[in-house]
Amino acid sequence: MKIQEIPKNERPIERLLLYGSEFLNNEELLSILLKTGSRDYSAKELAGIILKKCDGNLSNINYSMLSSIKGVGSVKSACVLAGIEFGRRVNMKNISLNNIVVNDSSVIFDYYKSLFFNKKQEYFYCVFLDTSKVVIKDKLIFIGTLDYSVVHPREVFKEAILVSAASIICIHNHPSGNVMPSKNDYDITKRLCDVGNLLGIKVIDHIIIGSDKYYSFFENADI
Repeated sequence: MKIQEIPKNERPIERLLLYGSEFLNNEELLSILLKTGSRDYSAKELAGIILKKCDGNLSNINYSMLSSIKGVGSVKSACVLAGIEFGRRVNMKNISLNNIVVNDSSVIFDYYKSLFFNKKQEYFYCVFLDTSKVVIKDKLIFIGTLDYSVVHPREVFKEAILVSAASIICIHNHPSGNVMPSKNDYDITKRLCDVGNLLGIKVIDHIIIGSDKYYSFFENADI
């Protein structure tokens, strides 16, 4: 059934305007992001197919999944992914770390916990700070496997030198949710600290983030 064939007061957009977005189900919200249907399916039907393919878990949606569905091309995929990302950012305290003073590990945790949500691989980021601990920039340095990331100091300090950073905070996630450092985490942290001391760009913390908690090397006197 095409959207035009649905009674007007039952169409997703009309229901949103009449009752508010909180009263729409996921299929209806997703159909609004899709905007239009395809030759074979209405936008609402396509939304149902997408939700079925990701088992109803919207955080599992990615471009590969969307583009594999007949009737969902690159434009529709981009609209859906942009909508999901925008919703994620709305719930963040800070949309960007740039120009924020980092005087507590929780500032980093509050920002990155949303970014790492439901990630299946380890992501290693660095936050580059000036002499007043104001964030100059943050950057994804490396994407690893489920439980391992190999980070070379060269990649970290090349960026630090380019932005004239005075210090660095390293961050990575543990997809398992267990935030206790592994031997590899300790080894990487030591290597980065040693190189940083030689270059005069101090690594002031390494933060590991799980699902709802974090481990700070600085707070635990491991750095």
